[in-house]
Formats: sequence, structure tokens, C-alpha cells
Amino acid sequence: MASSLPIDAPGASPDSSANAQGLTPGINARIDRLPATRTVWTLVFLLSIGGWFEFYDLFFTAYVGPGLVKSGLYATTTASFFGVSGLGAFVAASFAGLFIGTFFLAGMADRYGRKTVFTVSLLWYSAATLIMALQTSAPAINLWRLIAGIGVGVELVTIDTYVSELVPKHLRGRAFAFVHLVQYTAVPSVALLAWWLVPQTPFGIDGWRWVVIIGALGAVVVWAIRRRVPESPRWLAQQGRAAEAEKVMQAIEAKVAKQYGKPLPAPVPAVEPATTKAAFREVWQPPYRKRAITMLVFNFFQAIGFYGFASWVPTLLVSKGITITHSLMYSFVIAASNPFGPLIGMAIADRIERKTLIVLSALGIAVFGSLFAMQTSPAMLMTLGVLITLSGTLLSVGYHAYQTELFPTRLRARAVGFVYSMSRLSAMFSGFMIAFALRHFQVPGVFALITVSMVMVMGAIGIFGPRTNNRNLDEISH
Repeated sequence: MASSLPIDAPGASPDSSANAQGLTPGINARIDRLPATRTVWTLVFLLSIGGWFEFYDLFFTAYVGPGLVKSGLYATTTASFFGVSGLGAFVAASFAGLFIGTFFLAGMADRYGRKTVFTVSLLWYSAATLIMALQTSAPAINLWRLIAGIGVGVELVTIDTYVSELVPKHLRGRAFAFVHLVQYTAVPSVALLAWWLVPQTPFGIDGWRWVVIIGALGAVVVWAIRRRVPESPRWLAQQGRAAEAEKVMQAIEAKVAKQYGKPLPAPVPAVEPATTKAAFREVWQPPYRKRAITMLVFNFFQAIGFYGFASWVPTLLVSKGITITHSLMYSFVIAASNPFGPLIGMAIADRIERKTLIVLSALGIAVFGSLFAMQTSPAMLMTLGVLITLSGTLLSVGYHAYQTELFPTRLRARAVGFVYSMSRLSAMFSGFMIAFALRHFQVPGVFALITVSMVMVMGAIGIFGPRTNNRNLDEISH
């Protein structure tokens, strides 16, 4: 691909700036020159609100676990590796759905648009989660957890793709950190609700069911969000829908210029999204092949480290001799630290190279996790749990931005869904692996597994990952 002249550059017109390769002119350049005004941050915030319910749904797995065991529906461990009545099966069902959504269906956002898929997937998992809360057997709960996970998997990729395309290049790191800041407030929220509700049976209904039902309320707010968020102009341009892209772009520029109080900076000519259609086989062609393999390895191992702790906090604490009630209280303290990782990320995400942030975060998980395994003091367990959580959320901030930057607009959702699906496959089996390690090797065995996984993460990204900070999206992919 070659650079094209922005349509609002001096002496340029939409027709004269188009080049022989069919590039839609100016969209990337015009987005990348936007200052960080209220309009830009509002778009990011609205998308992150949709992601809040997605994170609530994703993370309640850990906090309703003790309630599922208490109700007699599940056991903490099972005699067989793939026992369907163990918590490992519940965790696995979640990630099996996430795998199906990210691997098979995330590409719909490349075909039907970011906005449509964002809306449909949110409604999908909200409805499935509500149905799951009404089930009375472990197999039925597992089934509807899997169905809900499909919608969550699609939503995860769509939001990442959406955010990366709506914000200028100088803001991408901070935008992803802000999205995670909002999303991760769902974690202490679900932990607090679980601490309060799981030990009780309000109106004769198990407390864990109330926690799940509350998470299904995301469908109520989806339409309000949908009305205020435009389709990605980069995606519209790539689809050859230049008039629609221009209309969206002009509306954004008008609002930003009004808030900025002076003329917008002149756009710098940049590589623009090609209007050619993409085939999945492109993932296996240079330069994407090396990136895809790197991210497949990365995602396989990061999921074991991240969800190995995040999805098992209360259960790990119970294994340390903490009662269920105190386990949920300590888990809430640990969960309350989740938004602070993205806060740190907002300060450093665009100042430190993305791959460096990922490597340092993985190192933090490995070191603090090893120390956690050796502690018995509640204070130290909570302190190290907080440090593991901060490292994990910084890792999440870094790699969610990073993997969207590695592939072109025409292929972004499909490619990200493909490489990200490996984390879902890994996390699906990590439930069984963690349960197995906990049964036979106790908590130290769990963190030995997590440490090895983080070493692989550091190697994959540190050695093979390209640099991406403050670069035009299609320039990186080119």
C-alpha cells in the first residue's frame, strides 16, 4: 500500500487524492490528527460501558464459584480430569464459548460492521446469562454458560477493534487503559455483590443466581449506547463506503473542532485502508504470519497466568485455610485493585513501548505469584494478590491494544479473533489444569504453572513482537 493525500489537505479533492490502488483517502490521517477532546473520550467511554457488562459477565465466574459449591451443584475438584460437576467444568464452559465466539464469529465485525456486531453480541450474552441463572443442574448451567460465552467472545474482539479505529494514534495506549479502567470497575462490583449475596438466599433464591441476574441487565443500556456511537469511519472507508465514512468523519471533526476552540491540526499524509477484500489466508502471508504465530503463542500462555489467578482467587484462598465468607471478603479487597492497573496504564501506556509494558507485567505476575504461594498470612495474601492483579491488568491493557495494531483494517477483527481465540482455548483447559494442580500439588503447584506460562509470554513478545507505539494503524500493518 502507498500513502495517499488527505481529502482536506490543501489543493486536494476526494477524486484527485485517490490512487491507483483504490485507497480511500484521508480517513486515517484525519483521525490521527484529532486532539484528545471530550468528543473523542466520550466515544471511548460509551464503548467501555458496553465492555463493563462484558467484564462483569466474564469475571463473575470466580466469585459465584463458592456459591455454586455451597448450593451442591458443583464440587471444588473432581475425581476425573474432565468431570462436568466440578468448578473446572464451569470455568471451561465459559472459555469454550469464548473460544467459539472469537475463533468462528469475531470476523463478522469485518463483514457487517463494528456497530452492528457490538450491539447484537451484547444482547446475545445478556439473554443467555439470564437463562443460565434459572438452571438447576450443572450440565444445564454449563450449556448456557457456553452460549453466553460465545457472545462475550465476539464482544471482546469487537470493542478492541472499535476503540483502536476510533481514536488517534497518539491516544491509543491511553484509550485502551481508560477502557480497561471502566471495564475493571466491574470486577470489584461483582466481588462486592458476591460477598454480600452468595452466602445468603434473598427471597429463597440462591445468592449466586442474583449475582448472575444483575449481570444480564446490560441489555437495558445497549440501545442508548448504540444511538450515540457511530460506525468506524476506517471500516466504512475500507468497505468502499466513502460517502458514509465522510459523513461520520465530518460529524466527529465538527464536534472536536468546536471543543478544541481553534482549527484542527493539518493531517499528515498517511497509509490509508485499502478497499480490497481480505481473505483469511492473508494471516499466513508476510508480515502477518510471524505476528500471528507470536500472538498465538502469547495468548495460549497469558491466559493460563491471567485467568489461573483471576478466576480462582476465592478458591485458592479457601485452599489456604480461609473460610468461604472471609475468602469472598479478601477476594473483594483484591478485586478492588483492578481499576488501579489501568490508571497506571493511562499515565504510561503511550510513553512506554507496548511490548515492554507486556513483558514487565508478565514478570510481575511471575514474581508476585511465586511469593503468594509461600504465604499464610491473610495480610500478605491480600497484598500479593493486589500486586498480581495490578500486574495482570497492566498486561491486559498492553496486549489488548497491541494485538489490534498488528493487522490491517480489512482483516483486523478476523485476525485478532483468530489469535485471541487461542487464549480462550487455553483458558478453557486451564480450569482443568488449575483444578488438577490444586488437587495434587496445592497452591504452590498452581503458581509453578503460572510462572512457567509467564516466562513463555515474556519470550514470545520480547523477542518476536514488533514496536507499535504512536504509529499509524495501516502503517504498522504495512
